Amino acid sequence: MRDKIEQVLFSEAQIADRIREMGAQIEADYKDKGGLLLIGVLRGVAVFFGDMMRAIDLPLDIDFMSISSYGSSTRSSGVVRILKDLDENITGRHVVILEDIIDTGLTLSYLVRLLQERRPASLEICTLLDKPSRRLIEVPVKYTGFTIPDQFVVGYGLDYDQKFRNLPFVGVLKPEVYAGK
Repeated sequence: MRDKIEQVLFSEAQIADRIREMGAQIEADYKDKGGLLLIGVLRGVAVFFGDMMRAIDLPLDIDFMSISSYGSSTRSSGVVRILKDLDENITGRHVVILEDIIDTGLTLSYLVRLLQERRPASLEICTLLDKPSRRLIEVPVKYTGFTIPDQFVVGYGLDYDQKFRNLPFVGVLKPEVYAGK
């Protein structure tokens, strides 16, 4: 699989360092809030989610949502479908949404509106990767791991057609792998 990677953007060590920094920032921001609910947006967030929750030394609850707007394409369709909703009630709770990557902002903007209707005490966004050059709708991201250029990236939970998630780094996929899709 590594032979299909054009360039490693962030190594395993760089990701681990940045997650520790973000975890410390979240800890400081929520230390006196009486608990935190982390919501992961599946599936790409799985690796990042596990590492982030271990980097936060606070009482945590966790939950997951599964939302689709891509299918097997490399570009968002703009049509958002909820495949799995939350099990936890978020009313009156401090919530941080964890995302693997923010691209157009369409999916996340929809999710934020949906969750705000459920009246959390606070709602913030934490993303491993932010690709602002592709943004169609601005979303308020409080915690950002890395800002990246408009390249198709995989690894560390991010996939192309359900492959490459298990790479321990974030890398740029060679265009010939997804050309014509």
